[in-house]
Amino acid sequence: QVQLVESGGGLVQTGGSLRLSCAASGQTSSRATMGWFRQAPGKEREFVAAIWRSLTVAADSVKGRFTISRDNTKNTAYLQMNSLKPEDTALYFCAASGNSLPTKEYEYTSWGQGTQVTVSS
Repeated sequence: QVQLVESGGGLVQTGGSLRLSCAASGQTSSRATMGWFRQAPGKEREFVAAIWRSLTVAADSVKGRFTISRDNTKNTAYLQMNSLKPEDTALYFCAASGNSLPTKEYEYTSWGQGTQVTVSS
């Protein structure tokens, strides 16, 4: 079992930046895919980005603005978010999967509790 703890959320103005972190503990593996999802009020949770080994994938809505990375020596994944927009406001979740770069929620077996990101206009 993998435990995931997100941090780094907060309130930022439009155009600003934030870096989210996801610290993993327990039965971690550098071969696992680490992913980020988000859920805005009244909406379903949606895929944001994922990283497997050195390969990454991102949703069209964040391409060019968000970058996912990981430091296996620290068992930590990151989501660098630049040029933030009000529509990026959501609860951001970190997740882990044994599959290679999945983008579907059901393919992730471990989840964090989420960190809130609010972008003011």
